[in-house]
Amino acid sequence: MDATSFRPSRRSLLRGALAGTAVLSAPAILRAQTKELVVGGAAGHKPWVENIVVPAFEKKYGAKVIFEGTRSLVNLEKMQKNKGSQYMSVVQMDDPVMILAVKEDLLEPLTAAKAPNLAKITPAAIHMDGMWANYLQPWLGIAHNTKTMSTPPRSWAEMFDPKYKGRIVIPSLQNTEGLPLLFVAGLLSGLGIDAAQADVEAGFKKLASLKSNLLTIYTQQPQAYNLLEQGEASMIGPAMSSYALERKAAGAPIDLVAPAEGVFAMPSGIAVIKGAPQSELAFAYVNELLGAELQAQLAGPTYSLATNTAVPRPAGLAPDLKIHQIDWANVAAKRNDWITRWDREMAL
Repeated sequence: MDATSFRPSRRSLLRGALAGTAVLSAPAILRAQTKELVVGGAAGHKPWVENIVVPAFEKKYGAKVIFEGTRSLVNLEKMQKNKGSQYMSVVQMDDPVMILAVKEDLLEPLTAAKAPNLAKITPAAIHMDGMWANYLQPWLGIAHNTKTMSTPPRSWAEMFDPKYKGRIVIPSLQNTEGLPLLFVAGLLSGLGIDAAQADVEAGFKKLASLKSNLLTIYTQQPQAYNLLEQGEASMIGPAMSSYALERKAAGAPIDLVAPAEGVFAMPSGIAVIKGAPQSELAFAYVNELLGAELQAQLAGPTYSLATNTAVPRPAGLAPDLKIHQIDWANVAAKRNDWITRWDREMAL
């Protein structure tokens, strides 16, 4: 082992140093004057950002927050176009797009002094030595029709049961929530989660046995859930908590379960843009989203897992349930090849 192997990573230094800075209050300078902070995020996040996050932040810091809701790739394009003269200060984007932003040197690392709540975030939610962090994690399980299935599924293996021939709906690998199906298949083949992500050969072979059970493969969630709610489909998997449980709350005859083999955490990332016009305020915004107080308020309405370890898991999820994390850097490197093979082997 060479000498560089003994160098602590930025994450270990960051977490150690944070323990002594977690009690720091917001910088007084932020309270001294009203400033505008522009945040780029997902259009679907706009209601809870503007109803929960923005009022709390503006009251605490005396600042004005402008939230621009769009897709993650659109926010990336804005950052690319304005490199060197950014007008946005913070982005809330999916992890695969965060990786692209890091590669183009568009993000400012989260540091101990500037985001003290990093000390309370689960290590798996801090990425690339603090380049960004997850403030919430929607989770993936199996959605099922409660009228056609009197007993909810208990295992991912039930999707492969021949008795559900023509009754299963799955997302395409082009959808972010579709990727873990490949890893589920690897798990069911006897691999550990790391091995299932590193080598998807076993996963693809297992998926071949699922084809006869498929009703359809979707790219648009609304159409897929119509099939489930109308009883034409029995299960959708993997299914996103933030969508399935919202439909359940609206009265749809469906529910979402956490299979025995575990669920998959999906990314909701937050980062400070390099060259942000309101840098101190930007780090303060990130810090608030990583704090237990806001995450406790957001986990319920967004049907997500909090990443702050002081916030308990949602009701119905066992304390010992495995929450599998996805290696998004690996996904970014191999996804195009996986999709090409998927289109060839899984076409109906």
